[in-house]
Amino acid sequence: MYPPANDTSNAADGRSAEQVVVIIPARLASARFPEKVLADRTGWPLIRHVCESARTSRRAARVVVAADDGRVVRAVESFGGDAVLTSPSHPNGTARLAEAARILALSDETIVVNVQGDEPEIEGGLIDAVADALRSSAAPVATAASPMAPGEDTANPNIVKVVLRSDGTALYFSRAAIPFPRDPTPEVMPLRHVGIYAYRASFLQTYASLPTTPLETTEMLEQLRILEHGHTIAVAIFPVTAAGIDTPDQYEAFVRRWRARSS
Repeated sequence: MYPPANDTSNAADGRSAEQVVVIIPARLASARFPEKVLADRTGWPLIRHVCESARTSRRAARVVVAADDGRVVRAVESFGGDAVLTSPSHPNGTARLAEAARILALSDETIVVNVQGDEPEIEGGLIDAVADALRSSAAPVATAASPMAPGEDTANPNIVKVVLRSDGTALYFSRAAIPFPRDPTPEVMPLRHVGIYAYRASFLQTYASLPTTPLETTEMLEQLRILEHGHTIAVAIFPVTAAGIDTPDQYEAFVRRWRARSS
């Protein structure tokens, strides 16, 4: 079984904090790597690695998997984890999150952190940074950004970039190179968006009712729906090196890293 829930009273501002609950949407189907959340060449299913990493968060009081298949629920329960079964027909992970929040009867003030089910090496510090960014902001949503690494191609459409307002909230997300460096020594360095979100539970239900938007459809970036409907997104700056697992080759590389650490 998991250890007792972490103490969330040690917020950055010293005050008692809203409860932080990590919810991990986990789909069994995956186009490039079917059933990857159950891949178990380390001796643990991948979803267990994600749960254990999420439990290193100092802010999280609870870690719950929102699954779309009973096999995933049973796998999580087999190692003492917490899981709920949600509809298999959700269009995205945020909609699955909203259903899980309803099932769990979370209060409107609860901070829900969305951790992807294919990120076994996610840092607890990243979860804490996003939760703290939301707690200290009037925004209903928070996410993270990381400085671009040397050699990363800012024009790569697979790397989503974000630019910020002066108050630290998101101005825009794009697959294009933003800001465009017209001069050789740009004043603003590019930031790579990190796909982790924290929501106030009350906003999850609002989000689920928002229609898709033109910019969201054009860029194929779900977070633009939030901005286009006039809501703000707080952004935590956190250096991130670990990445999620999309392919069998990436999973094999993770298995090698895990075995090296274990030995």
